[in-house]
Amino acid sequence: MKRLILITGRPGIGKTTILTRVIDRLKSDGYNVGGFTSAELRVNGVRVGFKIKDLSTGESDILAHIDLRGGPSLGKYHVNLNSLSNIGSSSIVRALENADIIAVDEVGPMELFSNAFRTALKGAVDSKKPMLCTLHANARDPIIEYIKSREDSILFEVTLNNRERLHEKLVALLHSILKSKTATAPGV
Repeated sequence: MKRLILITGRPGIGKTTILTRVIDRLKSDGYNVGGFTSAELRVNGVRVGFKIKDLSTGESDILAHIDLRGGPSLGKYHVNLNSLSNIGSSSIVRALENADIIAVDEVGPMELFSNAFRTALKGAVDSKKPMLCTLHANARDPIIEYIKSREDSILFEVTLNNRERLHEKLVALLHSILKSKTATAPGV
C-alpha cells in the first residue's frame, strides 16, 4: 500500500496550502500530525525569507532570509542550519515517535544542506508511518530520487486545475491508509 504521499508542483502553485488543508482536516478528524511546515516571509509584498514551524510544539524560527549572515547560501537567501536542525529535524524525529502521520514541508535545496535533516528524513521514509511531503519541483538529489522511486510512494503534481480540490483526494487517501494500519495492528 502507498504510504508516502508526495506533493510537487511549480513554485507558488499552492503545495503548502494543500498540505496545510490536509493537516487541518486530519487534525480535526482526531489524528496526531507531526513534522513541520514552512511559510514565506514577505515585506511590502516582496519575499524576504522563509519560516519553519514545528506542528507539535508550535515552535518556529527563520529557515532562510536575505538578511541572515552565515550559513549556506542559496540564491539571495542564507539558510539557518540551527533552526533546520532544532525545528525541522527534531520535529520529524518527534513525529516518528508520537504522531499518526508525518508531514514535511518541504524537501528542497535549502533543507538538504543539513545532514541532520537528511538523516531524520531518511528515518521517516524508511519507517512504516504514513507521510505527507512536499517536494521542490526542480530539486535533484539522490534522497529525492530515492523517495520518489519507492514502491510505497505516490506523487501528485499540483496544477491550476486541481489545486482547489486535491486536498480532498489526499485526505481520503490518508484516511484509507490510517484505517488499514489500524485493521492490521497486532491485537485488533
